[in-house]
Amino acid sequence: MKIKSDFLFSTVSGKHLVIPTGAKAAEFNGMITLNDTGAFLWKQLETERTEDELVAAVVSNYPETGEDYARTCVREFVEQLRAADCLA
Repeated sequence: MKIKSDFLFSTVSGKHLVIPTGAKAAEFNGMITLNDTGAFLWKQLETERTEDELVAAVVSNYPETGEDYARTCVREFVEQLRAADCLA
């Protein structure tokens, strides 16, 4: 899975924002705000990644996070991205 090209990620004044572009801007009303972990995962998803790769990246970047908790968080994040039609 990876992020569709119809979304632009930017950090403005310390806030991580995702803005729809092109045709997606007409159907997607608003923007997405991400926390630091969400921004980290978004950047990971700019290239094709599996769930296992995302979990490993979270555990590597946030060593205090256990694998089970990281997997739960990754699944929730991916479900939210799918609901917003952000994933290819």
